[in-house]
Amino acid sequence: MKATMPTKLSAAKQSRLEVMDAIRRAAIREFSQHGFAGASTQAIAEGAGISKSALHYYIEDKEALYSLILSELMSSWAKLFEFDKKAGTPAEILSDYLRQKLTFTLKNPELSRIFTTELLSGGHRLERLWPDAVESTNSRVAVIERWVESGQIRPLNARLLIMHMWAMTQYYADYAIQAEQMMGASLRSRKTQKQILNELIAFVLAGCGLELAAVAVPAS
Repeated sequence: MKATMPTKLSAAKQSRLEVMDAIRRAAIREFSQHGFAGASTQAIAEGAGISKSALHYYIEDKEALYSLILSELMSSWAKLFEFDKKAGTPAEILSDYLRQKLTFTLKNPELSRIFTTELLSGGHRLERLWPDAVESTNSRVAVIERWVESGQIRPLNARLLIMHMWAMTQYYADYAIQAEQMMGASLRSRKTQKQILNELIAFVLAGCGLELAAVAVPAS
């Protein structure tokens, strides 16, 4: 009996992780389509393949689930901004950031749109997350300002540069339908992704007075 307990406990833990992952994926779809106010816990439960009563065994309530997803999203974005933890030239670091941010956007459009939907509804549930986001941005601003001071890039507003890079990549989540209509191509196409990335990097580096660096193609 004792020999089988660890296996049973491990299986139970794995099962819980699988259910939570299903709940998270269903919640992202529901919140992305309907926002917090319009999202239904019944729909989330059905999307996860469990009953509504079972859903509340795994989560406290809709508010807690929504807050968890927003926190995970902001944390993921913050990790992409870790300029001060990466070695390389400004051109390499900026190119890498654009590649990672665009890849994240293309892989997680529904997740990215939850943030935009929350902003459009007033952004009240983001208030507790802003201090960390601003602190993260400030540290990246300091890195870019050091590049400017050392003459590695042209004089510019570092904070606006970060905001513009974020906005240009975020467009492909918030306005995916428009982008595909205008381009006449699917954003899932590796060829399309490469074209977008190449243009983004060329545009940003030219704006910083930098030469084009080698570019890695984002995964489809």
